[in-house]
Amino acid sequence: MTTSIHPQVRIGHVHLLVANLDNMTRFYRDVIGFKVTEQQAQKVTFTADGHTPLLVLEQREGLSLMPQRTTGLYHFAILLPDRADLARALLHLAEQKVPTQGASDHGFSEALYLNDPEGNGIEIYADRPRSEWEGRVEQVGTTGALQVEDLLRAAAGNESWLGLPEQTIIGHIHLHVGDLKEANQFFVGQLGFKIEMSMADHALFIAAGGYHHHIGLNTWAGSERPPANSTGLYLYSLLFPDSAVLNETIARLRQLDIMVDTSTVHPTIIDTTGSRIELRTT
Repeated sequence: MTTSIHPQVRIGHVHLLVANLDNMTRFYRDVIGFKVTEQQAQKVTFTADGHTPLLVLEQREGLSLMPQRTTGLYHFAILLPDRADLARALLHLAEQKVPTQGASDHGFSEALYLNDPEGNGIEIYADRPRSEWEGRVEQVGTTGALQVEDLLRAAAGNESWLGLPEQTIIGHIHLHVGDLKEANQFFVGQLGFKIEMSMADHALFIAAGGYHHHIGLNTWAGSERPPANSTGLYLYSLLFPDSAVLNETIARLRQLDIMVDTSTVHPTIIDTTGSRIELRTT
């Protein structure tokens, strides 16, 4: 039984708990560009292609906004198909006068950063060609200023912004963790992700199948967990290529004494931040 996670595993969707569902729905639909695929009184599911869930917002009674500088979500990252789509997204955000927290060139990708109305971090990015960084993430990876004018030249003609392209996925998720060694043991030693890049003793970037990172882990916010009734990240999913691979992974995790909850629709485990990881097939 392999100890490495399957190379085709990737992030599926992100589930956030929110205080104001109407306000957050408008933001993710009108500003970010998701499509609503299912809407209930207290829960909205968003997609890019009309059927694949990428984001779930759920409103619950008694929630308070997640405090700053606690463990949990740093940002979730929306991966666009190409550079022209990122340029059009940047133009749209500027037209909507949406403030951004940053714009970076990471060597393997170009990225925009912003927060939603309740303070959840969002990255919108496009990868550079995989041939330019695969197997060399540690050498290629950097954080430089995004060359905005050069990016905007990639916007194709006068094609207008029409929301997120159908091929959009959740490319990665980045978490504040309280103890990097503990997180490394869980995500790498037990789940089987591979470290692609590290930053001294305060951040790791891990992935399956040679991607630059499916999960980022850092200790930049300290070790305090948010209160149990906070908004923010509730759950994220990992997608496995088929049920055989998923079942093999569940069996391996159980051998490692990781509790796998199979009472829910999809098997679920708990990460070192207290967030749920839903194990699903594509």
